[in-house]
Amino acid sequence: MGRKGYVYILASQKNGTLYIGVTSDLAGRLLQHQTGTGSRFAARYGAIRLVWFDEYDLVVDAIAREKAMKKWPRAWKVKLIEERNPEWRDIAWHLM
Repeated sequence: MGRKGYVYILASQKNGTLYIGVTSDLAGRLLQHQTGTGSRFAARYGAIRLVWFDEYDLVVDAIAREKAMKKWPRAWKVKLIEERNPEWRDIAWHLM
């Protein structure tokens, strides 16, 4: 059986800069973003607040979803976030 995968969205603030990523270790990847060793884009724009994530049974499925989401218009991404997290709160505590 393959590894689980996660697609996640980070934001700098409500309606701020968005970063979409994929990983097999969400808690570890968030730590990288928060310490500045993750994505240069996320670090440059302060996108370190986890506002949305989804889990997949296989990391390959997560990768496919991330690629698709990166092509979406911003409005679709905002809608996705606001359906689960209308206040755009940092939901990283879900991983503790």
